[in-house]
Amino acid sequence: MDAAEKLEIETRIVGVLKSIFDPEIPVNIYDLGLIYSISVDDDSIAHIIMTLTAPNCPMAEELIEEVKYKAGGTRGVKDIDLKLTFNPPWDKSMLSEEAKLELGFL
Repeated sequence: MDAAEKLEIETRIVGVLKSIFDPEIPVNIYDLGLIYSISVDDDSIAHIIMTLTAPNCPMAEELIEEVKYKAGGTRGVKDIDLKLTFNPPWDKSMLSEEAKLELGFL
């Protein structure tokens, strides 16, 4: 798989992640800054590193399952390797410009 194909799949994954909304904040998890990295390897496995707005988020399990399900169903993806991290911890500075505008921070 060449770099262009990988980029195309990564772009599709971003689109899918933008359809997943944090249960407590009306913004998608990508624009919230919860997705730290997305990469696709030569075996079509998507490696996603993500965080949560808080380590004790009551909806953590559901959110992670939704990411695995939707990203895993993305065309060109064979499997998902999802890692959850709290380093660095999430904070409001990770919001995209769109999210800041939507939440009234701009």
